Amino acid sequence: MKLSSSVFALLCLICELVSIALFLRGFFPVPVKSSLSDKSKETDFPAEPQTGKHTPLWTVKIFYGFLKSNICVLSYVRHQALTTGSIPGFIDVVMNLNSPALLEDNLIWQAKSAGKRIIFYGDDTWVRLFPKHFMEHDGTTSFFVSDYTEVDNNVTRHLDGTLKRDDWEILILHYLGLDHIGHISGPHGSLIGPKLMEMDDIIKKIHASLISKESEGTLPNLLVLCGDHGMSETGSHGGSSEPEINTPLVLISPAFRRKAGFEEPGVLEQVDLTPTLALGLGLPISKNSVGHLIPAVFEELSLREQLRLLQINGHQLSRLLQDSNPTFHKEDGYEQFRVAEKSHGSWMTLYVDGNTSEVLSNMGKKVLKQYLEALKAMSSALSKQLGKYDMYSMIMGMIFILQVLFLLLLAMPEALSREAVVDIPLASSLLSLPFYLLCLFGSALHVLVCTSAGGPCYLCSLPWVLVFTVILLSSAFTCALVSIGCGGEGSDWTLSELDALLLIGTVGHTLSLASSSFIEEEHQTWYFLLNTLCLAIFQDVCRKYFREQRHRDEEEDRGPLLPTGAEEGPSFSPAVELGMSPGSEKWLALATPLLTLTCCRLLRSLNQTGVQWAHLPDFGHWLNSGDHKAFLSVLAAVSLVLIFLLVQRHCSLVSKIALALGLLGVYSYRAAVGNVLFPWQHSSRAVSKGTVEARFVYVFVLGILFTGVKDLLRSQVMPSAVDSGRLKSRGLWEVYSGVVLLVALLFRAHNLPTLACCLLIQTVMAQFIWKKLHYDAAQTTIMHYWFGQAFFYFQGNSNNIGTVDISVGFVGLESYVEAPAIFLTALSTYAGPLLWACHLLCFLSSQRDRAVMGLGHGSYCFALLRSIPAAFYVVLVTSLRYHLFIWSVFSPKLLYEAMHTLINTAVCLFFTFMDQERSTRP
Repeated sequence: MKLSSSVFALLCLICELVSIALFLRGFFPVPVKSSLSDKSKETDFPAEPQTGKHTPLWTVKIFYGFLKSNICVLSYVRHQALTTGSIPGFIDVVMNLNSPALLEDNLIWQAKSAGKRIIFYGDDTWVRLFPKHFMEHDGTTSFFVSDYTEVDNNVTRHLDGTLKRDDWEILILHYLGLDHIGHISGPHGSLIGPKLMEMDDIIKKIHASLISKESEGTLPNLLVLCGDHGMSETGSHGGSSEPEINTPLVLISPAFRRKAGFEEPGVLEQVDLTPTLALGLGLPISKNSVGHLIPAVFEELSLREQLRLLQINGHQLSRLLQDSNPTFHKEDGYEQFRVAEKSHGSWMTLYVDGNTSEVLSNMGKKVLKQYLEALKAMSSALSKQLGKYDMYSMIMGMIFILQVLFLLLLAMPEALSREAVVDIPLASSLLSLPFYLLCLFGSALHVLVCTSAGGPCYLCSLPWVLVFTVILLSSAFTCALVSIGCGGEGSDWTLSELDALLLIGTVGHTLSLASSSFIEEEHQTWYFLLNTLCLAIFQDVCRKYFREQRHRDEEEDRGPLLPTGAEEGPSFSPAVELGMSPGSEKWLALATPLLTLTCCRLLRSLNQTGVQWAHLPDFGHWLNSGDHKAFLSVLAAVSLVLIFLLVQRHCSLVSKIALALGLLGVYSYRAAVGNVLFPWQHSSRAVSKGTVEARFVYVFVLGILFTGVKDLLRSQVMPSAVDSGRLKSRGLWEVYSGVVLLVALLFRAHNLPTLACCLLIQTVMAQFIWKKLHYDAAQTTIMHYWFGQAFFYFQGNSNNIGTVDISVGFVGLESYVEAPAIFLTALSTYAGPLLWACHLLCFLSSQRDRAVMGLGHGSYCFALLRSIPAAFYVVLVTSLRYHLFIWSVFSPKLLYEAMHTLINTAVCLFFTFMDQERSTRP
């Protein structure tokens, strides 16, 4: 079966994408959960030692209620941790954008079941997680991050009236403004200070109200002040840096003993708050909670009451450990708890007998220490046992990914040939004996694994028809690989010096991912490769022009062999096209790699990324400070003008006008949200949220895209192939211009120079390097890929999820809409690779002498360049799945690799569409 290179590459990427999804399904573990479906009850807990009595929890509760004021936004993942006491799985981060009702045993459900009246104001994620749990609530959307005023005012407006009322026992306030400001301008923005002072006043008001309500004979109130996460230097969160994972926890209550002086605060786990609040309020601990009590909260209780609470917490943790770990009896914490329980019984014997000696007190303190050590050990064991890997799904996904990679490598000579056609011996493979033997072996292996699997297995839960189809495809893949490998026919594709450099660079970068430090600082590798590429191009330019001049001088000495222009058509001259003398073309070509190096060096200082040096101030921080807003305004305006000049050359008059108005709208949007200033503005205060201005730009984006698509459709019916190609090329460039305008809207003001430099490098490289040095499509594609990867990091991205700018998902929106938010966030994050891929498509399509071959070669190279790191990385994370940094470093990178594969698949789909359309024309 013969396939064009573009179709072959697209099919390989689709198979790889499905294989990565299967691998991810097995790799990201299911969080530790109890197999018991019901909720915790007081009757589930053991009797007090020796007395045999199930002491009601309400007899030892110390708080009347609690009020919780969250200063930072609470995502679904941290909601789950704070209310259930369990550690969510890493993949639960995707639930951030669509939080369903929380059915798992949790603190809010326990409070509601105990008859406590709960009021909530703030992030409406709580309302979705806990429907019908609140006697009164008023939620505000947490996803519209451009709003940092109304989201807080909507909470505060209820405060005075609610604090005066006596018909509630639990009040939960969730403020969002500070988190939103962080996403907009970072932790050092000018809006941070006023917002913190606003929060100080609110806490002071709450505390004063609670003090005024204190009276003798009532249980004391408790004020809990906490944040679910911190904030990175860029204002995001989700990573593993200290500022992101360390947050303050303040508990204020008359029940606590006042201490002289100030002690160094201790470090607690976030999940410890759940059992502490539960037992403090006289509620059962959530069944899946892995936290342990905070001892300081209960130190004012009697020794008997403290031991009872620790016993209850230990019993709950030991049951969860038994339910989730088959070898629970080998855990040190479990054995320590059994010893502590026996010691507790001995102490209770003396206590019931009325012994009041110092021996009883010392023995009780020893039992208390035993309990605390046991609780910490069991909590640690449960936390480390985050989940169980589905090794069967992981291995099968890895095998499919490796098969795709080997198929791409073996098909390289045919895929990069002049015909750009790959012959897959599929029919002969399906009729061969090895194919049926492999199917039989795969089916037997599947039955064996599924009948003996002791852990979770996704493939075993699938219907047999689907599984057998997968086995058939895998067997056919294997047979096809062997057939292609044994075929080994020659081709017209050869390896040049530049090809070798590009191949070595790509493989070298892939191998560097074996180190966690290299993953954290991957941008340094791409910066190095880009510098090396520019120097290699500079060498090629020198080689071409100086050798060409020497050969020309020699030919003039011998006399011309052919009349000038008799055998050759007119050649392309960028210098003549730009109105410059032909002699200056050589110097412009020599200057292009140096200009590229200069731009890249400047962009490196714009956004510090990675981990090691991310905390250092960069030029972007300097621009975003309030004192330099005028300079940022000028820089943004100059960048937008340069963007227009570079993009408009290939557009029609209508698109040029729309582009100019759209870029003016981009500046207006940034001025509206307070990032930049107009010359007549004297105040940096935002005059609006920019919704109208952003929608104004969206109109022109859609208009330009519509014009480009219209030209592409018109080119289908043009009788002349030359006219059709010209119209199609213009249509592609107009679509590209629309994408550029949309990216300009989504980029933050200080990142607009990054977009301008991207377009400048594309323009000079196309005019003076790729066209004049006659690089083939494969070489040009690899260069575009390298540039796209480098610009991914120039934007300020990294392999840390915390650097994803989610605020762009709400540009022009007044409320959270899932599909547009996800699309805009993905487009902004991968703008660099996408812009370079789109430019490659436009550039190859404009090369009429090699357009059909070029598109096929480009699509194949994209597939190969994506498959090499993807295959290497799934093997790496499988072997390092118990590495210390598996969740903080390797797992985020794995998600980035999966998303990048999805983006590349979409790009190759468009390449294939254009390639197939060209190949069908006569």
